[in-house]
Amino acid sequence: MSDQAVLHVKGRVLVGPEDVRDELWVVGGRVSYDRPAGVRDSRTVEGWALPGLVDAHCHVGLGPHGPVDAATAEKQALTDREAGTLLIRDAGSPSDTRWVDDREDLPKIIRAGRHIARTRRYIRNFAHEIEPEDLVAYVAQEARRGDGWVKLVGDWIDRDLGDLAPSWPRDAVEAAIAEAHRLGARVTAHCFAENSLQDLVEAGIDCIEHATGLTDDLIPLFAGRGVAIVPTLVNIATFPQLAAGGESKFPQWSAHMRRLHERRYDTVRSAYDAGIPVYVGTDAGGSLAHGLVAGEVAELVTAGIPPVDALAATSWAARAWLGRPGLEEGAPADLVVYESDPRADVRVLASPRRVVLNGQVVE
Repeated sequence: MSDQAVLHVKGRVLVGPEDVRDELWVVGGRVSYDRPAGVRDSRTVEGWALPGLVDAHCHVGLGPHGPVDAATAEKQALTDREAGTLLIRDAGSPSDTRWVDDREDLPKIIRAGRHIARTRRYIRNFAHEIEPEDLVAYVAQEARRGDGWVKLVGDWIDRDLGDLAPSWPRDAVEAAIAEAHRLGARVTAHCFAENSLQDLVEAGIDCIEHATGLTDDLIPLFAGRGVAIVPTLVNIATFPQLAAGGESKFPQWSAHMRRLHERRYDTVRSAYDAGIPVYVGTDAGGSLAHGLVAGEVAELVTAGIPPVDALAATSWAARAWLGRPGLEEGAPADLVVYESDPRADVRVLASPRRVVLNGQVVE
């Protein structure tokens, strides 16, 4: 043990928003705040250290046309790692990415299985596409395959209506969410529109992705039930482009998407002000690039969330919500080091000085 090399992180260690320490050591890939006896420093890293960032809505193994090969999925994960994202909640993927768990150099993934959507009511090749009578069985299947989460597609464009519409009847989601909870899994749902939200929340859902349809009359329901939202504002920024592409065929849908986009910041700020938990997610994968976590934090600040709380939404608070440790004594040493205090200016997140994953400095 006397020759064991350690990593010494010194400067300011942000264990929490107010819990700031001068240094930590990494021994055997784990955090220690006591200098180990009889060891030598193999390396010293200096700066402002944060727990590895969290992207709570990310799709490793998903491309624009569906599942991608392992080499492409690896590039996606590495891109996220380089941005400082060391914990991912994979909010739906058709690819089997369990091999990532055996890689000490790739971010840790919490999987929600594959999306579950209504037949012909989602992006082709992304989801299990089923009818309501099969929803409970598919939720049970994905709950067993995932890591404690299941992902539903709560609404999508209904081509007959020409606008967004709920995917599932109330009784189907009630039964499906109850089954997921029985199996120990939480449930989240993709929702753009207003009219899918009340049934899902009253049915017991745990989280809503995007939540652009959240209105003043629904906010007390979310707050009272403790339902979290992951706004994915860097994805919502694409709504005008999507609306323009669908203008000729679905003008009502296009106008609706523009309205949702125009009020996006007010929606997020109103949710935050009401005490609804808000977490960082980029919706990377599909058509959106990986490595956008810093941009999403900046978007939350633009929406009016105080910088420290926007930072918490990708670090301390997000890790606690997902049941994963931060920089506590004995925790896996997953951290990111910056030149300056990210609490003062979240833009520093875009330029990590060093990334440490499982106690190893990533070059």
